This record gives sequence, C-alpha cells and structure tokens, in this order.
Amino acid sequence: MSRLLLIAFQGHEAEQLSGFAQKLGLPYDVLSLDSKAALDLGADLVIQVALSDIPPADGLAKGLQPIVAPYSHIAAVSNMATKDVLARLAGLCDGSMVTDAVDLDSPTLFKRPMVAGSVIATVKVLALPVFLTVRPAGFPKPAKQGTSQTSQVSLVLKSKASRIDSTSRGGARPDLSQAKVVVSGGRPLKDAATFEQVIGGLADQLGGAVGATRAAVDSGIAPNELQVGQTGKIVAPDLYIAAGISGSTQHMAGIKDSKTIVAINKDPDAPIFEFADLGLVADLYQAIPELREKLGK
Repeated sequence: MSRLLLIAFQGHEAEQLSGFAQKLGLPYDVLSLDSKAALDLGADLVIQVALSDIPPADGLAKGLQPIVAPYSHIAAVSNMATKDVLARLAGLCDGSMVTDAVDLDSPTLFKRPMVAGSVIATVKVLALPVFLTVRPAGFPKPAKQGTSQTSQVSLVLKSKASRIDSTSRGGARPDLSQAKVVVSGGRPLKDAATFEQVIGGLADQLGGAVGATRAAVDSGIAPNELQVGQTGKIVAPDLYIAAGISGSTQHMAGIKDSKTIVAINKDPDAPIFEFADLGLVADLYQAIPELREKLGK
C-alpha cells in the first residue's frame, strides 16, 4: 500500500508540506525531528523525535532508515540539509530521488525546475520508495483537519562525521523560509558588519528575515544559512526586498514565488529590474537609510 511520510526537520515544515500531501492524495504520517509539528494537519500519525540538534547527515540517514522503510513516498522541505539527508536515505533504501518538486501529476510524475528555473521538467519515477525534497510555495495549504495521534521514537545515531562548530546569526528573526518579509543583500555590502547594519537593520524594522546572495556568502559577508537561491533556500514571502542584487538566474530561481519583489540597485540595467514589481534605481547606502527614516515616522 502506498503511504507518505513527511519529515519535518523544523516544526513548521510539516504545515508547509501539508499542501503537497493533499495534492499527492496518499494517506500520510509526519516525522517531526524537533517535536514541534502541528497535530491538526490531516496526518494519521505524528511521530516525534526529540533531537536537540540535527546530527550529521550520514548518521541521521542511517538512524531514519528503519523508520522510513514502510513508506512508498518520503518528502521534506527542499534545502541543503534535507537534500543531503534524503539523498543518502535514497541510496540506503535503493530508492529514487527527486529534488525541488514544485508540482505533480500523479504519485509517480513530478515537476521540477531545471536550468536555474527557466525550464520545468516532468520526471517519471520508475522505482519506489521515492524520496522528494519539495518547494512548498507551489502547494496551497489546506484547511486544518482534526488532531493526529502521536508516538515517540528514539533514533540510533552512528556517524563517521562529527560537527566541529555551528554558528547562527539569526537571533530572534523569523525563519528565512517561513518569513512574510525578507530583506536580502548582495556583494556591494562590503563586509559582515555593514551587511548586518544595513540589511539586518531594515529587516528588523520590518519584522522580517535576512537573506543574502551566493556572492555575498562566498565573500564572507553573510553566513551560509542566509543564502537564497537555487543552491540555497527557496523563499516565497509576501514582500522580498533585494538591495544591491543584480538578479542572477541562480538567485531569481529562489525568489520567483514571492508575491512582491522590490529591487534597489544603482545600475538601471541590472537584470533584476525585469522581474521586480517595484524598482528603485538608487545607491542602497542612501535609499535604505531614507526608507528606515520614513518607516520610523
């Protein structure tokens, strides 16, 4: 019998994936790795695992293998961490792997972007189980339906890798993939202190999250967990403000589902203006302080 398991690496991801589960049309359970998944999403069972931190991918994949074994479909929100873990699980379970699913036609036909989002490919799965990372913005959330049963499980974690260090600059800001407002900056922000002052300051004033381009991350201006784009996090906020961002295809692939895109760039020929709903040709070092001043009033 076909059955779906949603793996929520963070509690809110179960709700994000509920629209995908509804469209897939299979009975499903939720595995919550932080014990904070909602209980009223229509799942038959919420399996809770109390992990204080997500372990390295090799150990986590081996620990999850016996839990995912009964399922024909296993899905998680698409990001760098889930692609790492689910790809390993697919190998351990001799299954198929589909990344960045944005739509589906059946339990074996999935749509995913290629060539930085300029092409949508239809992928046919020839073997089960199938492991999927999903871009949830393409699947509207259904109405909440009844309370699920819960159970507690423990994972046996044995890893050849160990985490040396972990840093995060997120503070009390909302989660990047969940935020309704995202302010992102690019390479023109010069250094980490300037990035935090300019981009972080505006994001905090708007109650939003902070994002960054790959160029900003590679330059050491912003931490890796803030990277937005095809190789970073996929976001779909109500408002996306791009400051000093040219608009590469890699970056645009990660923000194309945003409801309103505002671009601030001093180059009038920057590609991002072709995609932006509102564009301001200005130096971000002048425009953002003026914007913050008006917001303060």
